[in-house]
Amino acid sequence: MTKNNSTSLLTGIQKYGHPYIKYLILAAIFALLGSSATIIGPGQLSRITNLVAKGLVGHIDLQQVWQITILLAVLYVIGAILTYLQGFIVATVTQRFTQKLRTNIGLKINHLPLKYFDTHDEGDTLSRVTNDLDTLGQSLNQSLGTLISSSILLIGSIIMMTITNVWLSLTAIFSVLAGFILTMFLMAKSQKYFNTQQNRLADISGYLEEIYTGHEVVKAYNYLKTATEKFNKINNDLYNNVWKSQFLSGIMQPLMNFVGNFGYVAVTIVGSVLVLNNTISIGTVVAFIIYVRIFTQPLSQITQSFASLQSAQAAMKRVFSFLNADEVSDETNKIAKIEKPKGDVVFNHVSFGYNSNQTIIKDFNVHVKPGQKVAIVGPTGSGKTTLVSLLMRFYELHQGNIKIDGIDIQNMRREEVRNQFDMVLQDTWLFADTIKNNLKYNQKNVTDKQIEQATKAVGIDHFIHTLPEGYDTVLDDSVSLSAGQKQLLTIARALIRNKPMLILDEATSSVDTRTEEKIQKAMDILTANRTSFIIAHRLSTIKNADLILVVKDGQIIEQGTHDKLIEANGFYSELYNSQFEA
Repeated sequence: MTKNNSTSLLTGIQKYGHPYIKYLILAAIFALLGSSATIIGPGQLSRITNLVAKGLVGHIDLQQVWQITILLAVLYVIGAILTYLQGFIVATVTQRFTQKLRTNIGLKINHLPLKYFDTHDEGDTLSRVTNDLDTLGQSLNQSLGTLISSSILLIGSIIMMTITNVWLSLTAIFSVLAGFILTMFLMAKSQKYFNTQQNRLADISGYLEEIYTGHEVVKAYNYLKTATEKFNKINNDLYNNVWKSQFLSGIMQPLMNFVGNFGYVAVTIVGSVLVLNNTISIGTVVAFIIYVRIFTQPLSQITQSFASLQSAQAAMKRVFSFLNADEVSDETNKIAKIEKPKGDVVFNHVSFGYNSNQTIIKDFNVHVKPGQKVAIVGPTGSGKTTLVSLLMRFYELHQGNIKIDGIDIQNMRREEVRNQFDMVLQDTWLFADTIKNNLKYNQKNVTDKQIEQATKAVGIDHFIHTLPEGYDTVLDDSVSLSAGQKQLLTIARALIRNKPMLILDEATSSVDTRTEEKIQKAMDILTANRTSFIIAHRLSTIKNADLILVVKDGQIIEQGTHDKLIEANGFYSELYNSQFEA
């Protein structure tokens, strides 16, 4: 892992995990106390062994043996209770930590600029919220508690072994040292595969979403074989990285078992020599055999925990990378508001480009008067939708300014700017909720009468009443709506919201001519007494616009009413006539 990634990871843990440090310290204290019984136990067993050994040539002090046994039982019960409490705390902390990250991701999405979504795949973003967070939560839950208790047990066993006998202690430590170093090497080697594993999971999620969303196109173009081959390629890449990461991490457990068994042998041999030389008692050897188990078991558990933490680390890097992405600028200090909106809009020398080296809107100037119906037309890629996005402050200007009722929109909060507009898009979006809730989306104090008036005005009321539950029908996969019906619902939604300005972005592009007439009538009702911006490819729908702006390469090349532009016999006239040629 690079230095920058390490710094980012530590910063993220410090930022989001700080409130839980005190609970982890408490868990560590419980683990320390709970491990004390395990660490003290071998010393007491050594005393029992020595008492029994003395009894072979004399009298066994059963009372003292019984007292030691009771002491061990009490210690082990207390240790079990404290270990349970430590595990409970760690499990709670890991789930709270994951919950907090999920909450922060939910909030983060709302504070990211649209530019972020323009440059990041949707599947990758969703994978960070789902796969990465699930991996993070499971890995931490499985490994963090074990890591705390095993580390304390490891340190405690080394101290007790050293106190009991230095030579046997050195024998046990050096017998497992080589294996532990090799294990650490394998962990470092497998980390890159865990990182790639999370990235390939994101790739496969994004590709599946893309194929599922466009399944009709996939079938229509007989792309199924190619799509399957591409999926298999991504899937095999994921498999290879998962296999390599699990293979390398899977070696650690049997390796540590071998090291542990080797430690038993080494301690037994050295201990036997020391007993024969009358340097130590047989009880000390028994104690050390148990110490070796206590010593190697946490080592094995630590290596397992680190292997699991590698998955958590790879997932955490991706989550923190998302959480550290640049947000939209803070606007708490902006207090400008439009008290009595009229809908007077001025574009003043506006320039903009999605990339610094490419300008799409070039020195754009126009004054839209209150109540005017303004149509923006032009070839694909001329900047029509970009102008609307700038007006709604989805993106920030590079030069110039836009004013609404004399107030620069840069001096208003984004929410205040967007609260002046209703918007009907080419891609209609209806939520999996009732028709009624879709129509009054995010609007309070909307009556059923207002909803019915709006649907009657746009001509969709009759259709709604034919549905089983009427306005309470939930729009899910069981309800089939045509493109025109969906569009009429979104127009009714905008009519209910009734903001002073309106944006219609290709609202009739995906419907037939007859449905277009219905939508056009609904749009005429919708645009009445509102400043309206209409983006349209079908020029027949904007003949009654008060002002038509013909945009090409981000600049206005013609403007005026439909009749005047036709008389001018320029670019608009050519564009209009081309749509009605035989």
